[in-house]
Amino acid sequence: MTKIILSTGNVMSAGPSIIRKGGGHSKSNLELVNALRDNIHSTRLDYAPDASPADGSGTLPSPPQTPVELWTERDEKTLYIPRIDWQAAGLREDPGDYEITVKLFLLPGTPVAEREQYAREALDLVRKELGIQTIDLLIVSFPGMSFEGTCEKAAERINAQQGDLEAELASWRVFEDLHAAGLVKRLGVAEFGSEKLRAFLERTRVRPAVDQVNLRDCCNVPAPLKRLAEDEGVELHVHTDCTDILPRGTLRELLGHGPQGAGVLADAAHGGAGLEGELTPQWVVRYVALVKDRGVIENKGYFAGAELA
Repeated sequence: MTKIILSTGNVMSAGPSIIRKGGGHSKSNLELVNALRDNIHSTRLDYAPDASPADGSGTLPSPPQTPVELWTERDEKTLYIPRIDWQAAGLREDPGDYEITVKLFLLPGTPVAEREQYAREALDLVRKELGIQTIDLLIVSFPGMSFEGTCEKAAERINAQQGDLEAELASWRVFEDLHAAGLVKRLGVAEFGSEKLRAFLERTRVRPAVDQVNLRDCCNVPAPLKRLAEDEGVELHVHTDCTDILPRGTLRELLGHGPQGAGVLADAAHGGAGLEGELTPQWVVRYVALVKDRGVIENKGYFAGAELA
């Protein structure tokens, strides 16, 4: 069994190609997938063997395929794709000059009992990448939740039947512990309508300070949710994130031998070389470091965790 950690590096330093790919799709995982693919590609180039001398035409040939073991890194049972240059990690200024927002996506089909491990893995990577100890706001996105419907009332009605409240409350205790330990200042949830949010607020020790909702199919925040948020002091944020941000098929395509694949997974059509097994995405975390006095995002990126069994 192998733990796989994927990373994008800082997508802000990579330029607009990653951020803008895919055009105007409002609810998409394209930024994540494109950023992972571009980081893998650039790291492979960084570790590629030197190209052979130019031939008589004066043209340098393309470098050979970079062996996987050169541009990835294995640490005990964890494989980093691509390898991470931790020496280049960290923020340019003092951590107190930034507002650090993190969103953790708990993916469908993963065990509730494993969520504490996922959360700690993800946040440890973010803290190491940014060189920080404390996260200002952590948004938790539970699987199976969405805010979609032909109108506000429909979205509220559908949302009330989604997810698993008992599992969400059990998982929330992990984040309450992180808050109590001083590792996270504020907590938030995503895609909670008024019924879900009210039930959640009644049974949590550390109440969510923020509720993110996606209004792609609704023009306005539903009135019951708006009233509840105002009464309970919960901030409502609008977002355009994908609900299932890293499906299994997408991850296998990313790491496979396809035209844009990394060539990490075994494929009979390519001689069977590579890793074999069932690949399961477990979590995705996005981090954003905003310079407070300038309102500028200096660092933004993703980590993703998966298991190859």
